[in-house]
Amino acid sequence: MPSRRETAVYVSGVRKTFGKVEALRGISFQADRGTVLGILGPNGAGKTTTVKILSTLLRPDSGTATVAGHDVIRHAADVRRSIMMTGQYAAVDVTMTGRENIVLFGRLMGLGKRHARRRADELLEQFDLVEASDRSIKEYSGGMRRRVDLACGLVVRPEVVFLDEPTTGLDPRSRQTIWNLVANLREQRITVLLTTQYLEEADLLSDNIIVIDHGTVIAEGSADQLKAMIGGSYCDVVPLHPQELARTVAALGDLVPASVSAEVLGSESRDHISIPAPYGPATLAEALRRLDAAGIALTDIGLRRPSLDDVFLNITGPAAPSAP
Repeated sequence: MPSRRETAVYVSGVRKTFGKVEALRGISFQADRGTVLGILGPNGAGKTTTVKILSTLLRPDSGTATVAGHDVIRHAADVRRSIMMTGQYAAVDVTMTGRENIVLFGRLMGLGKRHARRRADELLEQFDLVEASDRSIKEYSGGMRRRVDLACGLVVRPEVVFLDEPTTGLDPRSRQTIWNLVANLREQRITVLLTTQYLEEADLLSDNIIVIDHGTVIAEGSADQLKAMIGGSYCDVVPLHPQELARTVAALGDLVPASVSAEVLGSESRDHISIPAPYGPATLAEALRRLDAAGIALTDIGLRRPSLDDVFLNITGPAAPSAP
């Protein structure tokens, strides 16, 4: 068993079945304290089931899971006292003000009136909600409601925060605000488990990422490590006239692997070619020199790195049957 001081979440061989559907098939991973763990996977892969088990909303059929050093089955009450969880939609009372929601949550968590009000003032300041604090929640935007929801969960400092697709449906400005808040949680040494459909979000925020598919972890590592799994940098070349793609391949010569050449020349719908760039800018410069010498006009040429989207599409298979 890993050291409680270093590991905030530990999962080993966890299984969960719903009827004939195997939602989790022996899933294993861990998250260190004070880090952000991104959890990616197609719909029905088991992400939400995993979060529900770790937050004690579901019991696993087998395996071991601990959160903040507490077993999710034997010490469920201790787990609940150690965590904060927010889903895709803010769980706030729209008939109350932002301040009233936070104070109420503080009182429910056992804080005295004065302490709950003082903590509400601190969180309203931290979440940039002071000006709107005495307005009804129903007047808030989606992003503001999400911030109140998070503030309520932080009235008593948790050790682990579960964010289940927290920016779904938010505009870019509100999404950026949530990203800033996640970074702030990390600075406070609070562990965050972030499930998301936005790969840019996982790339930007996560210290480590796991990819779940068909109820098991199929890849794990930092964003850079995952990108390295499908190759290094590449050069993307888009000729001005797609009918000149064959001439483009010929002009690039030995910069084009035989497999890439066959794929490009065998397709009638391709309008670009991507070639490995093992030497980075030097490969790009050489490609430009050869294309210029051949008199091939370009719409675009650039040095690219694999994105997390590329990784996701490369390593995930067909979606599993939907799990709760």
